[in-house]
Amino acid sequence: MPAHIVYDTAPLGALIRYSDGTPRPPARFAKKLAAWERRNGLGRLVRKEPPRDRPAYCAPASIILNQGNFASGSVILVTVMREHSLDSDLRYEIVERPTIGMVRILLPVGDNLELLHLADSRESAELWLAKHRHGQARIEDVTADEIGADVVEGRSAA
Repeated sequence: MPAHIVYDTAPLGALIRYSDGTPRPPARFAKKLAAWERRNGLGRLVRKEPPRDRPAYCAPASIILNQGNFASGSVILVTVMREHSLDSDLRYEIVERPTIGMVRILLPVGDNLELLHLADSRESAELWLAKHRHGQARIEDVTADEIGADVVEGRSAA
């Protein structure tokens, strides 16, 4: 599916696979493999960015995927985020949606929300929030109504 369908239908916290459709090159071709990995991967949807109009530049809407964290012990040193504009030529697939009972920790960023963490339960979300202290973060449950809307509107995990 194109990126605009992910933007319109995928909830924050969904696991998204993106691909250019080319086969993975053998590991012995390090440069080709690195280029392939930049255009093929998996990430968690953490933000949907609306179009931005500036006097000198217009940016299309985009989705931002968290591709992982690099840590030393329990300290996260680097978080890898990748922004994909809706006019991207890549193909996208919603691999997994958050399930009922999961809890999102969301942070307001301008007029949007950014997913900080997706927890299995409210208790683990509160523990995470107490440990990581984000002043304006809020907790939001994944509800049956959200899952039901996906079923009614014909959305599926893939």
